Amino acid sequence: MELSYLGPLLRPDLAELIAEEDSDGVAAFFESLHPAVVAELLQELPAENVWSALATVPPEDQAEVFTFFPLWLQEDLVEGLDRGVLSRLIEAMPSDDRADLLSRLDRKLVDGVLPLVKKAERADIRRLLSYPEDSAGAVMSTEYASLSPDLSVAEAIARLRLLAPSRETIYYVYVVDEDRRLLGFISLRDLILEDPAARLGDVMNRGVISVRVSDGREEVARDLTRYDFIAMPVVDDQNRLVGIVTYDDAADILEEEATEDAQRQAAVAPLEDGYLETPLLELAWKRGVWLVILLFAAFLTAGVLKMYEGGESGGWMVMFIPLVLASGGNAGSQSATLVIRTLAIEDTTGRAQALAGRITRKEITVGAVLGVSLAGLSLAVASALVDSTSKAATVALTVFLVVVLGTVLGALLPIGFRRLGVDPALMSNPLIAALVDVLGVVIYYQTAIAIVG
Repeated sequence: MELSYLGPLLRPDLAELIAEEDSDGVAAFFESLHPAVVAELLQELPAENVWSALATVPPEDQAEVFTFFPLWLQEDLVEGLDRGVLSRLIEAMPSDDRADLLSRLDRKLVDGVLPLVKKAERADIRRLLSYPEDSAGAVMSTEYASLSPDLSVAEAIARLRLLAPSRETIYYVYVVDEDRRLLGFISLRDLILEDPAARLGDVMNRGVISVRVSDGREEVARDLTRYDFIAMPVVDDQNRLVGIVTYDDAADILEEEATEDAQRQAAVAPLEDGYLETPLLELAWKRGVWLVILLFAAFLTAGVLKMYEGGESGGWMVMFIPLVLASGGNAGSQSATLVIRTLAIEDTTGRAQALAGRITRKEITVGAVLGVSLAGLSLAVASALVDSTSKAATVALTVFLVVVLGTVLGALLPIGFRRLGVDPALMSNPLIAALVDVLGVVIYYQTAIAIVG
């Protein structure tokens, strides 16, 4: 709310201070506003002005603001930047944020910058970049608080005071042995309330819930929200603690996945950046691929119509083709949307597979109810437009059948994709509508042959 009201007023003032090279005035903006607000103000300015503003504060403050820029803007801003400046910025950034940025940069640029980064950070960066893009390892932070079980509570609190400035969160303290194997954890709240003389190994919670470094990032984000954790520990195959995934990262992951699912359901290949930031040709390609697929599906529909072409005797059927196909396609799209979303939600509880049968039975029942209702309306409309009860009955029965078919396909296809380990959102609404169109034409003409002759 603060930015929506003040942004248009503050941005010209900030731009003027940058143009006048008023370093103190620009630094005052950084001190008085939240880094996210500063990032929003700078985002609309030219790149040279952004760097002029960032240069007025230390690298730590630069990194804090820089991480609030969208990744596409971060990538644009570092292009052509002095490698020394870039290396210092990378050192100051949180481990997961700098890994995200470096994974998008040209390999030659990364290889040229890494030697300028401190050895400890350089090793951490290479390790994070080695994990698959969609794994927990690629999104985790290595800036966590871990302590030995032999420490007393008082010693642990004193140690946390030293660790806090360089850690992303200290609300959860992870207890590890000499080989960094995860033994347990304790929250900062519980740590403060414990007897100062007690050993950390005696008061820690041993029922720690963790994820593997190779687990999918979406699965990890859902687990984190399922348990309402602030952070989730990430371990390797030997149960050694290697990082944490925090709640803010989980929120970003789930938002990104929801956006990708929405784009897939609209028959658009997922966009790496936002709609406005995606280049024209890339946007056309990602949309055009699916449109070509749907075009071939339409060719199938036309081919089926050609097969049943029967001269004037079947001319009355043409006027009802849009009604028949729209009924089935719309019903299928409704089912697909509801089922895909249900599967996504139930994945957080692990019940998605068990619910497949229940979802299918429910959609068949709903499809039958909708089919009867729409068939009744179709019968009334068709009776007023054609000169035969059998023709009207053909339209009504076809509507019933295609609505049931569309509903069942809309439910079964995402479930089938889910069982095959494929994202159900790939079964987009336009694709389901295209499949129902082809089958709907067959049903329509076969019904007409059976009833009218």
